[in-house]
Amino acid sequence: MKSFFKVKTLDKVMELIPGFSPVDIETVPISRVSSRILAEDIHADDDMPVFRRSTMDGYAVVSGSTFGASDSSPAWLDLKGSIAMGEIPEFDLKPGQAARISTGGMLPKGADSVVMIEHTEMVGDSSVEIYKSVAPLQHVIDRAEDFKKDIKVLEKGVLIRPQEAGLAAAFGLSSLKVFKKPKIAVISTGDEIVPVNERSGIGKIRDINSYTLAGLIRDAGAVPVLYGIVKDDPDALFAVCKKAVKETDMVLLSGGSSVGVRDFTVEVLSSIEDTEILVHGISISPGKPTILGKSGNKAVWGLPGHVSSAMVVFKIVVLPFIKKLKGCSDYSPSGIKIPVKLMRNIASAQGRQDFVRVRFVKKDKELFADPVLGKSGLIRTMVLADGLLEIGENQEGVEKNSIVEIIPMQ
Repeated sequence: MKSFFKVKTLDKVMELIPGFSPVDIETVPISRVSSRILAEDIHADDDMPVFRRSTMDGYAVVSGSTFGASDSSPAWLDLKGSIAMGEIPEFDLKPGQAARISTGGMLPKGADSVVMIEHTEMVGDSSVEIYKSVAPLQHVIDRAEDFKKDIKVLEKGVLIRPQEAGLAAAFGLSSLKVFKKPKIAVISTGDEIVPVNERSGIGKIRDINSYTLAGLIRDAGAVPVLYGIVKDDPDALFAVCKKAVKETDMVLLSGGSSVGVRDFTVEVLSSIEDTEILVHGISISPGKPTILGKSGNKAVWGLPGHVSSAMVVFKIVVLPFIKKLKGCSDYSPSGIKIPVKLMRNIASAQGRQDFVRVRFVKKDKELFADPVLGKSGLIRTMVLADGLLEIGENQEGVEKNSIVEIIPMQ
């Protein structure tokens, strides 16, 4: 394979995502669902809350009975009773009456607001003076103010954070259906690659990519499975790739994606049963020689061997496919971008999308993006980088002091 025969734009590669399916579903106790992707819609089985409750210690009242109350002219209300936490009031409240209530207590029928205890004073055992008026529903959470019965409160494909887990618990759900954590294979290729515990020596380099990619996979909410180093031997690479495709949900090969006499990735992948090469080259920099194959319903990637290129391609290209694999409803690649000023001019070649590594610099109380210069084989550039600046394929560059949007690396 001597040429990039299926080079695509980044947009065209992203259009391939719907052709892949998410992983299977499992039921997980609610104590362990945080950071997982919900695999079912959740509807409210009742109003939340199911009763009108106080948000303050004080007195439940009919708000109209307090209108005009002040320090010099307090409202005088009859004390009807008190309401303990978790108790259902056995009496109604009428204008001119009040009931002692604690935070979280259920308001009696007729009451529509609560006067804070700081604005009251008992008069004997049966009356209370109110020194500040309250509006309807002041210091009160009304019935169904959070959620109404039968509405959809959580949607399939959403990331479950602690607050979503708490919401599910509030509706009495002890477990949830979630998508399984995808298992993603990582294979390093090349005669020049040696294990990290060996001396690199002349002509050799330690296996950096297995560990940078494994970390990125964990950050993406998936499980890395490392298959070690495979030399430039097509039979050995075929055996490992076939095993990885069978055992995991996605495969990442680092190295072997560029044009060269010993780069067998395309030939090896093509020889695996039910495998098609969808992409051999993407019009981005760094990362042009990226390969995407589809083996059955699984994505198999050939990533550049240079560590910075591999990490950028993972962030920009692979991550949206992992989001789809995880079951995310939104797998768009954009995410949150940070607007800042550019610290210096950056040139760019037309006809490709450039992703420039930048670091954030604070100068005169203003945040700037400073390009991190260096070749794609230098991991230093990624260590220093806080994010990536995307330059469109029709741009010739970006001028100093322009407002640019940075894709954060984290």
